[in-house]
Amino acid sequence: MRRTAPTPIGDILKEFFNRPYVAAKVAEGKLPHFWRTIVGDNIANETTECRLERHILYVSVRSSVVRQELFFRREELCYRLNELAGMRLVAAIIIR
Repeated sequence: MRRTAPTPIGDILKEFFNRPYVAAKVAEGKLPHFWRTIVGDNIANETTECRLERHILYVSVRSSVVRQELFFRREELCYRLNELAGMRLVAAIIIR
């Protein structure tokens, strides 16, 4: 504990959340929100699973038509998800 030049708690929290591992975990927690933002409400409602493992996003979709459309847009979806996360969070998307 320091008595001179104390560090505000906001600065400590900012430094903590800017650490790469912590920032990645926070972005991973926001992934369902990012997915809904990118694909829209209708497709997000058709999505039954959205999980990230080792930078691979696994997405399960009920509709075969939506699955086909998302399959052809995988690269764009990766780019947009990483852009919203502010880091390289998703390397590939597997759609089931």
